[in-house]
Amino acid sequence: MIKFTLYDIFLERKMSKTTLAVKVSYKVASRVRKFCKERGIKYGFFVEKALEERLEREEFKEDLLDLKAFRGKEKEAILFEEYLEKRRV
Repeated sequence: MIKFTLYDIFLERKMSKTTLAVKVSYKVASRVRKFCKERGIKYGFFVEKALEERLEREEFKEDLLDLKAFRGKEKEAILFEEYLEKRRV
């Protein structure tokens, strides 16, 4: 019987990869390859980090829009303790 520790499971999840095939312009692909080659950066690592950063930026923009939309309702807000009392938690 093979036993796995939580650390093994964590590493497996952290290290697992998948393929994401997308079409980009030849110009963009060439620029990325050249950039990575000149700086000794692995192509996949660079693309993965760029996608992560872009996702974070887009999510941040959405959060800002939500904050702006709810700014007007701030006067209606109640204390968290009051909310819990109403919910009988």
